[in-house]
Amino acid sequence: MEPSPRPEVRAVIFDMDGCLVDSEPLSLEAVAAEMRHAGLLNATAAEVGEKYLGVSLSRIIQDVEDRLGRPCPPDFIDRMETRLFKAYKAGLQPINGADDLLVALAKAGIAVAIASGASVRRLDRTLEYSGLDRFFPTHRFSADLVSRGKPAPDVFLLAAERLGVAPQHCVVLEDSPHGIKGAVDAGMRAVGFVGGSHLIGRESHHAVILREAGAAQTVHYLSEAFDALVRKVTLP
Repeated sequence: MEPSPRPEVRAVIFDMDGCLVDSEPLSLEAVAAEMRHAGLLNATAAEVGEKYLGVSLSRIIQDVEDRLGRPCPPDFIDRMETRLFKAYKAGLQPINGADDLLVALAKAGIAVAIASGASVRRLDRTLEYSGLDRFFPTHRFSADLVSRGKPAPDVFLLAAERLGVAPQHCVVLEDSPHGIKGAVDAGMRAVGFVGGSHLIGRESHHAVILREAGAAQTVHYLSEAFDALVRKVTLP
């Protein structure tokens, strides 16, 4: 049987935290700190990363409330984001190679967007502090804008709709199994990324998790990502 051609890629949709911006260690600790403040005294950044990487805050809050048996403090998100933005100002950096990858995609005529589980406010601040906002002046989409966050496909489908690109012509770069599942369920090819600093020492293990979730392949460096995302090859 002849191999089938990969559909032409017209758009790349990025997760933000841990894929373009090395923010996950800061984000995980900020969420863990607010979980402890809410009453889960043993919450750690490692636990948050294990259970909730790539999941929207609304889903995390629901789980925290289920575990506590009572509502979270009403200012949970505001406190977490205030804590996080303070850390961002101290030195938030793009992941090495992010600028070069985004420039290369623009030169190739490939549209780009962000589909994130972060709030609109956090998404905007993260792009601003990291200096990547110039690449995404409008096509930045938060879980706040859809009824279901990842692992549902809604935010990916919203991004494709606003880009005017059919899902089969979109490819997604994600670092979480929840995001990979959402991309696949949206009818998009998914590439896993394991180069964020929150995955140091467990890149190979996490690559297996992403492939099991549906990633077509995984990459460790953004310098490798252009070919993985858009190169025209045939699939077995």
